Amino acid sequence: MSLYLGIDFGTSGARCVVIDREGQVQAEGRYPFNMVTVADLPSSWHEALLALLGQISLDIRKRIKAIAINGTSATVMLCDAAGKPVDTPLLYNDGRGAGLLEQLKNIAPPNHTVLSATSSLVKLLWFSQLTTFPQARYFLHQADWLGFLLHGQLGISDYHNALKLGYDIEKLKYPDWLTKKLNLAIELPKILTPGEPVGTITEEIATRFNFPSDCLICAGTTDSIAAFLASGAKTPGEAVTSLGSTLAVKLLSRTYVEDSRYGIYSHRFPNFGQETNKQEKDLWLVGGASNTGGAVLRHFFSNAELESLSREIDPGKISELDYYPLLKAGERFPINDANLQPQLEPRPENNAEFLHGLLESIARIEARGYELLQELGADKLNWVYTAGGGAANPTWTAIRQRYLKVPVKSSVNTEAAYGSALLAMQGT
Repeated sequence: MSLYLGIDFGTSGARCVVIDREGQVQAEGRYPFNMVTVADLPSSWHEALLALLGQISLDIRKRIKAIAINGTSATVMLCDAAGKPVDTPLLYNDGRGAGLLEQLKNIAPPNHTVLSATSSLVKLLWFSQLTTFPQARYFLHQADWLGFLLHGQLGISDYHNALKLGYDIEKLKYPDWLTKKLNLAIELPKILTPGEPVGTITEEIATRFNFPSDCLICAGTTDSIAAFLASGAKTPGEAVTSLGSTLAVKLLSRTYVEDSRYGIYSHRFPNFGQETNKQEKDLWLVGGASNTGGAVLRHFFSNAELESLSREIDPGKISELDYYPLLKAGERFPINDANLQPQLEPRPENNAEFLHGLLESIARIEARGYELLQELGADKLNWVYTAGGGAANPTWTAIRQRYLKVPVKSSVNTEAAYGSALLAMQGT
């Protein structure tokens, strides 16, 4: 029986899922990230990748035909000709390139996705100012580099990760304004379709872990799109909210929407033979990613406290607390402002009241995000699936449903790694 491996690199840890041709889960694994400095992240990612491969039983590894990896969107790095990082990676929410936006506005089209302090292209411009930049040969996203560790080929990405680099996902090519006006002395990645085979697994990895020598390594995707693919959503108007460390929303739409003023962008929906609406020619995943989310909750409460305190909250009662829950200044969506300040006061003495205010405030941000998508032309929202750890909190689900005014339920498969496994299966 042929099997397919999907690997998810999120903000708090890495996970893997192995599925068969029928989509049934055959194995799972997880590897939590310990507190490491950003400079140590590449070695931590490498360690996590190898640890996950080792967690899969030998019998299952021998039957895996294809592997795909997702990573956090706009987490990027510079590498030399051998694939070795030449400087510290920049994470998805790193906004230190904000001062370069004015320069980019003179080049990119108005309100383009790259016109954000956290876009991949702004980060590339920031990298270009470093003394280490001349040592770099490749600019890669997290998923690109992790894929390289398995297939050994550098300079390859997918059109989901490359969106915030400026890749034109409608025409499926780099636009002239990017290739002819920036003149950056570095090689932009070759772009493949998510799930498209890059090559076979390296002999070193195949021998070490007993994978078949013809196991395919496929182009990956971003974590939130992998979560969408795993969800079971398949028709316009259905959406997925990923409630992990951050909040990400994706609405399946017949209309392409993009507006950097609000951190809104569209991904091409990779219809790879699932039971989608066959009459739809081009479908788009319209959405954005906020810096609020579960990381804020875990900053104040343990998982056990979140569970017990949530049971004390009446989800039908509206909290009078109005927060904008962030751990530090800076927001991407539905407000795109690198200097937006957290609002976490006043804090009541009662912890359940405080948590109620946090949950309700994040729900308002989610609802405002979906409202904006529809105001700008996306399909009307009619159903929301939930992925990530927040999907397991029924109190929060009830609060969110009150604001969203549509049915809210857990995804069919809540692990983004499952979506990557589907991509791997498509690769064969």
